Amino acid sequence: AAVSEPAQKCCMENIQPFLASILEELMGPVSSGFTEVRSLFDKEVNEIIQDFQKTNDIMKLKENVDQLMNLPFNSVKMEPCYLKVNLLQELLQDLKSRFRVYHIDFVIQRTQNFMQELMENAVYTFEQLFSPSRQADSTKVATTIEKVKLRVLK
Repeated sequence: AAVSEPAQKCCMENIQPFLASILEELMGPVSSGFTEVRSLFDKEVNEIIQDFQKTNDIMKLKENVDQLMNLPFNSVKMEPCYLKVNLLQELLQDLKSRFRVYHIDFVIQRTQNFMQELMENAVYTFEQLFSPSRQADSTKVATTIEKVKLRVLK
């Protein structure tokens, strides 16, 4: 009871007025990282479509979709996504000194984990939606892949 009132006053005067601007500043790198995840997924599926249109090979298509399932665990391809979030390191340094925010690496790591999880969900959903269509007429496969990709990105 003795600490509650001074703690509330301190938060109201020293922290709450800055929360909106802090959130806005932090959301820039986070949003660009998630946008990069979306772009990577889009690019990879477009490559699958282009490859299938060139080869018209269902077995190669299956291999490409299987490779897509490994995309979240491909650190080389996911690296550009993760690098966008590393900008938080600089932004959080300022917060660390002003508000005693510690464990900056944890915040960045958790954000990157969420990015990987988002990609896992995207490729899993793509595979689940596209799987029944693999047996379809090969002339419609590229169109089906495009429709599934758009559905996942939605």
